[in-house]
Amino acid sequence: MHGPASPGWLLVALCAATGAYCLLRMRSAVEEQRRTAGGEAVMGFGMAAMAVPAAVAAPPHWAWLGYVGVFGAAALRALWAARSGRHHLHHLVGACAMVYMAGVMAASPGHHHAHGGSGVPLVTGALLLYFTGYVLLSGFRLLPVAAVAAGTGSAGTTLPGPARRPGWGDRPELSRACRLSMGIAMLAMLVTL
Repeated sequence: MHGPASPGWLLVALCAATGAYCLLRMRSAVEEQRRTAGGEAVMGFGMAAMAVPAAVAAPPHWAWLGYVGVFGAAALRALWAARSGRHHLHHLVGACAMVYMAGVMAASPGHHHAHGGSGVPLVTGALLLYFTGYVLLSGFRLLPVAAVAAGTGSAGTTLPGPARRPGWGDRPELSRACRLSMGIAMLAMLVTL
């Protein structure tokens, strides 16, 4: 993606850390969480690769087409999974957004997009609106989980024993924080498009 190098590297680090955490979540005992975490790991690492500042490593034209293929397959997988639940629709939108961004970059490598008199394309604007709403909603959903956890600990109730504590893959607040960080990263990538 185009833009300054320092924020680009921060975006790479955020996406790579999110992808790594999603790999940890794949060790969950719950099959649905493992499947979701796998898709999110692909998104996190793919976003990290796409966010590498162009000044450091400008990918060749065929790499963008590779991203289109990988995220196109992820979109098809999310579409198939959406039969079982609406929550997979967000993964479908995210994968389609990645296909869109990779397609734009493949069509015009080395140029700054959405600058000058052309304005923001309709698709980019719609995706920016969607992910802005998603980030705000995800942040809002994350707050009650933190408040409940803090309230439970301060009330003096006994925390469950080590055998009953959820593993890293089963912590809903960490999963939500992971999704929130990927939403923020998607916004940052769309803004630089």
